[in-house]
Amino acid sequence: MGLKRGAETRPPADNEKSSKPRQKLSNADRSAYFARRESAKVLRSVLQGDARRQAVASIKSLVFGPAVRNKKATFALVCQTLKHLPIIKEVLETADVLTGKWKRQLELVYIIVYDILFGQENSLVGDAEKFLVLRKNALQTSLARLLVKKKVSSVDHLLALYQIKDIPKPRYVRVNTLKLDVESAIQELSKCNEVHRDELVPDLLVLPPGSDLHDHPLVTNGSLLLQGKASSMVALALAPNPRWMVLDACAAPGNKTVHMAALMRGEGKIIACELNEGRAKRLENTIKLSGANNIEILQGDFLSLDPSDLQYSKVRAILLDPSCSGSGTVSDRLDHLLPSFAEGNNGSSFADIQRLNKLSAFQKKALSHALSFPEVERVVYSTCSINQAENEDVVASVLPLAASNGFHLETALPRWPRRGLPVIEGYEHLVRTDPIEDKEGFFIALFVRKPSTATHLAKESESHQRPIKKPRTRNGTTTTKLSYMLLQNR
Repeated sequence: MGLKRGAETRPPADNEKSSKPRQKLSNADRSAYFARRESAKVLRSVLQGDARRQAVASIKSLVFGPAVRNKKATFALVCQTLKHLPIIKEVLETADVLTGKWKRQLELVYIIVYDILFGQENSLVGDAEKFLVLRKNALQTSLARLLVKKKVSSVDHLLALYQIKDIPKPRYVRVNTLKLDVESAIQELSKCNEVHRDELVPDLLVLPPGSDLHDHPLVTNGSLLLQGKASSMVALALAPNPRWMVLDACAAPGNKTVHMAALMRGEGKIIACELNEGRAKRLENTIKLSGANNIEILQGDFLSLDPSDLQYSKVRAILLDPSCSGSGTVSDRLDHLLPSFAEGNNGSSFADIQRLNKLSAFQKKALSHALSFPEVERVVYSTCSINQAENEDVVASVLPLAASNGFHLETALPRWPRRGLPVIEGYEHLVRTDPIEDKEGFFIALFVRKPSTATHLAKESESHQRPIKKPRTRNGTTTTKLSYMLLQNR
């Protein structure tokens, strides 16, 4: 991943504004050097978010975003460093080799120490690398003492003590039928992989755990999307009619949005609403890659949309997948590698309970708002959470409003065996996926209203119409400047 200009010169020193070429480096040396620094940036964001319980994104989202160039090397380094982090911290504390300068760059130190003790010791160029290589004996001695202290004979046994284990999960890929048919995708993937169709989601393919498709041409050109099974079930549950106007209330990163576009065969119209500007940009990239041309991005707050405005009064279906705790996707998000998970902090702290209460309060408000659109016939509420507070409790809180607006719970995905917790009326209509059996925990609720009821309510709302403010457009994307609300960590 080296730059063409000056590719054979030494990279800048850490914390050095400018550096004269001092040493010729191979492409491998430069690639390893920059991969460690990209990994350190990702690791810093991950650890800071975990400490505040306000992660800006999952590990995968941070690594496979456009800012990271050497994605494979960075992903491997971040995951392996996190896996070994408890050991690395104890080794560094015992060895006591860090000065003040390097204590301020701990994430880079963690990455390099992993490489020295457990990873690829070659290509260790750079000031930080040189500093730690000179202290390699002290680090190895500290590790040996830790093995004796814990009464284990190997690093693998030491890792087992910290209960940091990889969670195997099949690799799911969804065929983007706007660009490619399923049979052609199977034929192409079968050249290098064992692949079969999923039994429930028609356009979903299943590959063995560990299958790496991030650089596959069908993925890079948008013909295939790396999307989990439970996530792919959400748009399928909504089942939007191709002629409808559909609203995706919290759309980024956009996998469910473009899945709806495919289910609608590129017809009708989808309004994809996203509050955060950065996430809206990512949504735009997903839509562009998918080739969908029936999606309009609305950057703004879903709760501020007026259901009586003519531009939304024809919305017939709403997909609401709001911010949630993400407690059902720890394996997919790799949260099992984070310090809070390893320490046994599974959401029981006061800060976590406060965050859960804020999330559920927003979820109830958003679902109530979705049920207030006059022409809507179908609303799907989904989360990637296993918490009752974000799932059954949210549905229970809106049931009276739903009934008064003519909605009822309908069985989503009838062939799916696992249903909601038996704590509310109608739980048998709800969908749950199990984090053990299905390798991820999702929740789906489907509200349905008869068209005649929706039309009647739409006519009643006509007397309350307000003048429509035309949204601003920027670079072909519709935007609306609205109030910033609760979702700092969406």
